[in-house]
Amino acid sequence: MSRQYFGTDGIRGHVGKSPMTPEFALKLGWAAGRVLARDPGAHVLIGKDTRRSGYMFESALEAGLSAAGVRVSLLGPLPTPAVAFLTRDVGAQAGVVISASHNPHHDNGVKFFSADGDKLSDAIEHEIEDWLERDLQCVEPEYLGPVRRLVDASQRYVRYCTDGYRGGDLTGLTMVVDCANGAAYQVGPEVLRKLGATVHVIGDKPDGLNINRDCGSTHLAMLKSAVVERGAHLGIAFDGDADRCLMVDEHGQAVDGDQILFAIARHRQSRQALTGPVVGTLMSNLGLQQALGVLGIDLLRAKVGDRYVLEQMRRHGASLGGETSGHTLCLDVSSTGDGIITALQVLAAMRDFGVPLSELVAGLHKCPQVLINVPVTGKAAPVLERDDVRHAVQISEARLGESGRVLLRASGTEPLIRVMVEAGDASAAQSEADAIADSVRKACSV
Repeated sequence: MSRQYFGTDGIRGHVGKSPMTPEFALKLGWAAGRVLARDPGAHVLIGKDTRRSGYMFESALEAGLSAAGVRVSLLGPLPTPAVAFLTRDVGAQAGVVISASHNPHHDNGVKFFSADGDKLSDAIEHEIEDWLERDLQCVEPEYLGPVRRLVDASQRYVRYCTDGYRGGDLTGLTMVVDCANGAAYQVGPEVLRKLGATVHVIGDKPDGLNINRDCGSTHLAMLKSAVVERGAHLGIAFDGDADRCLMVDEHGQAVDGDQILFAIARHRQSRQALTGPVVGTLMSNLGLQQALGVLGIDLLRAKVGDRYVLEQMRRHGASLGGETSGHTLCLDVSSTGDGIITALQVLAAMRDFGVPLSELVAGLHKCPQVLINVPVTGKAAPVLERDDVRHAVQISEARLGESGRVLLRASGTEPLIRVMVEAGDASAAQSEADAIADSVRKACSV
């Protein structure tokens, strides 16, 4: 049964347009309250990133949850994984995050965590959507859920990050941290400074509209320049809600999620702390599979989306998995992707091996990979099913043979079709990706 509102990572859209309207958020809060917190006195946390629209949606969700009789604690701007942690830490029934992650400020979204700090199951999301079809009925005044602020929320999360770090003092390491003008703009640098690092911060002046704008994990140019100019040992880039982390080495070269997975896997194997295979996605570079294979570590591929990575990890008893985009899951440390925790895992590996970041990831030789995002209007599925698009893919696959691969998929978070081609030769990858993308554009214009 398909879902009307929930995508691969909650509900997301353009602010002011369906479904991301204040009216919908009010109803969503009420519906979620009815499903997630059935017991009297149930407790739900609400956190958000730095988008201006977050205040509007926070108020609407708060009202809906209160109308369902749910006690609400407001956390203010905090990383998505902080909400997951705090939900467990305070014993709440659920956590709500208002964020559109790496998207521009004009988008926003809502995602939920269970009492265990996990993403909601498909079954629970279906049930919330069922309640959305019903008329909102407010509880009697004496049963309205009270609302308060959890004033020490950020301090609890900082303490969780620092107490869980086992990599030794970071004194002597100089780093540049790009907070994407987002949710980690305070807690990210604070964690690293408490562990002894010298931290220069960029992207830490949110104004409600500049989140992810030319900064953060989706725009590394500013971070690369800053690392080189300051002679830093490395750079760390979060996205808007800080559940992702990408890095820059001491030479100003980007280190993506595949390289981060390799570094952490290599380190954990050396400490006999790696359980199960490493789980990547269909987008994980072939070079990652080859590099892990040299170490005797298997790579399993899940569908794109951290919820699918998580499913495979649990199915196969894996402790480490993630996506090329930098959404890394370390289940022995955190229940969800956490950009700050990810950065700390890499820093621990650097400290234990006594090598710079460039050397830490040198064992992975990436195959040239081209990704083209083709905008679509309406649903992407009919375009992907067209015979002419399928034929274009088949032609490219035949030309590439075993030296490459093609992946065509609809984005779960944006109105895009993603065309990915991987090949032993960069020019071949580019030409095949261009050909397939052209066929998709033509199909979209029909």
